[in-house]
Amino acid sequence: MEAGVEQKSFDYWEYFIAETERANAPLYTQIVRGIARDAGLKNLAARVQKGQPPANILLASVHYLLLRRAEHPLRQFYPNMNGGVRIEAEDIFPAFKDFVDTHRSELQPLIEKGITNTNEIARCSALHAGFRAVAKESGEPLHLIEIGPSAGLNLLWDKYRVCYSRGDTVLAAGPEDAPLAIDCELRGDNNPPTGPSPRIASRVGLERNPVDLSNPKQRDWLKALVWPDHLARFERLERAIELFRANPAEIRAGDALALLPEAIAQAPEDQPVCVYHTYVIYQFSEEMREALDNILIMASLRRPVWRLSCEGSLTSVGEAPMRLRHYVDGRKESRVLAACQSHGSWLEWRD
Repeated sequence: MEAGVEQKSFDYWEYFIAETERANAPLYTQIVRGIARDAGLKNLAARVQKGQPPANILLASVHYLLLRRAEHPLRQFYPNMNGGVRIEAEDIFPAFKDFVDTHRSELQPLIEKGITNTNEIARCSALHAGFRAVAKESGEPLHLIEIGPSAGLNLLWDKYRVCYSRGDTVLAAGPEDAPLAIDCELRGDNNPPTGPSPRIASRVGLERNPVDLSNPKQRDWLKALVWPDHLARFERLERAIELFRANPAEIRAGDALALLPEAIAQAPEDQPVCVYHTYVIYQFSEEMREALDNILIMASLRRPVWRLSCEGSLTSVGEAPMRLRHYVDGRKESRVLAACQSHGSWLEWRD
């Protein structure tokens, strides 16, 4: 470091406050500001498993108990439990802290075992466009393998309708009679590919901790990970759960890196395979990322493989590049297709 240049240290809780502000989540902004000043709550949140985000797990644990009908004055401040009503309060944090103190014995095991295994359906606004780009390059039908699908709701991306809008212009993708529609703002001057969805030959998810949607507790934990200010996200999740339970896709439990070679090999070699992931690999270690790359490079010695990804980082808060990588004959080509918001609310097509 050059003399006279001070390196600013990273403050996780200040970062998370900024994240709630960017995401327009005023309830969590107030609560997290209070947590940032409370050593006891920060210590409780720090009991998470290695690699799990303390703020998300603590907030989700409280949200989970409220969804499971825990009675407390804090409930009235959560819009998704209050008919969408947002109660303006001078300071919500005291109620949050009292809830934690009252239910600490129930919260602690949730925090220690909890996993942020989210399933953000609106990211399908990016996947719709991305898979069309893949199919244009690779041909059809596609064999899809999702790494880290959580409950598997994004395996059904083509069952949802996406409405891309820029001013008064609306472009639609997906079935007109879809039971679930996703609104997505278009940024920039380019339009994403729309038209008919690519034909899908097979779809499978590889998940270390799959969510069993037949289990009410696991369904409630999945819902608890959604921020209560985001009513549209909460409603989309509930609809997507109903759709998946009626039309389940295959999810294989285990280490995705261990399962991936066989999943690729099971697809006919004359048909394209696309491995994809959204906000998963950022949790991988450098060794795991290299292992994933090596698996796909080795697979490409027998057949071409495509890889579609949307992955964020602490240096690109709130947005992520959507990349398309093509592995062939042991070589890799990569390009950025788009930039997309972390929860799928906007897309800037760049390809």
